[in-house]
Amino acid sequence: MSTIAVRGRGRFRKGAGLGLVAWLAGIVFFLPIAWMALTSFHSEQDAATNPPSFGAALTLDGYREFFGTGGGASPWPALINSTVASVTSTLLVLLLALPAAYALSIRPVRKWTDVLFFFLSTKMLPVVAGLLPIYLFAKNAGLLDNIWLLVVLYTSMNLPIAVWMMQSFLAEVPVAIIEAARVDGARLPTILARVVAPVALPGIAATSLICFIFSWNELLFARVLTGVVAETAPVFLTGFITSQGLFLAKVCAASLVVSLPVLAAGFAAQDKLVQGLSLGAVK
Repeated sequence: MSTIAVRGRGRFRKGAGLGLVAWLAGIVFFLPIAWMALTSFHSEQDAATNPPSFGAALTLDGYREFFGTGGGASPWPALINSTVASVTSTLLVLLLALPAAYALSIRPVRKWTDVLFFFLSTKMLPVVAGLLPIYLFAKNAGLLDNIWLLVVLYTSMNLPIAVWMMQSFLAEVPVAIIEAARVDGARLPTILARVVAPVALPGIAATSLICFIFSWNELLFARVLTGVVAETAPVFLTGFITSQGLFLAKVCAASLVVSLPVLAAGFAAQDKLVQGLSLGAVK
């Protein structure tokens, strides 16, 4: 048998082994989601059995209770608040991060690495350390239970990581096309919108998705700074844990519904997300 054939078989076995490991890892990560989805279609009595009853009858009672058909609180205000806070803050982050990343990559300033480190160092502060000052400021300014306060907070929290990510993405944009646009008389806003943004679209999609996920899942500030009017979906979920106990089927149904926007956004942007996260990995 030739050496080339032996090497080919070895590479095939290695590739098959890596593929099997990837499938196993995917199944392991998917099992909790599948378990949660199955439990959400069980009654509370069947969901509380130990060991779980996989053959139990399926029902939509958990979803009916979550959407308030049984007389409970409606989740729609909380879902709308989460959508407004997440989408608006993500758009603001992109509008602010794109020019900053352009200045740090295509037109680098002096000591730009120090600037990036400063941006990233702001994420090293524990969130709870800034909770009391922000609460006192919001109380004195009359901004408690205001969704726009969360928009500002989420924008400031996600902006450093967005600038860090987009700097690496924009560094891959060919400088020649930017210089050609300048020769044609294009100004900076036009260059950012019509030249840089289309080329760096996969990186922008990856950044926006991560910022959206961070904003949608944030709980601490939303729990402390909101009440009834600006309550978000994660805060609404905590209301299912009461002194009467944990209603497992209802919590699973609520968790699945709240997770759907993030899953839908990830599925819609999956091709751009993969391109963006791998951008610059191979020269």
